[in-house]
Amino acid sequence: MALTAEQQAQVDIQMAIETARAANQVASESRREKLEAVRLAKETLIENARSKPADSREISAEDITTFANTLVTYIGG
Repeated sequence: MALTAEQQAQVDIQMAIETARAANQVASESRREKLEAVRLAKETLIENARSKPADSREISAEDITTFANTLVTYIGG
């Protein structure tokens, strides 16, 4: 049974909405993964710094970002 033009238009609209929703979900999950990687990188670097002498425990934002990007690349690859 063929769809009428109106029914086909409704199906097309629903498919477009579903496609946009799925794309937004993927983008949201990607941001969540990156945020979790930053949190994990920060915690790991801070914990590892505890075993260093007190004068060399400094952790920069760049250190955290670099390690987080490494984690994201590893997880995504």
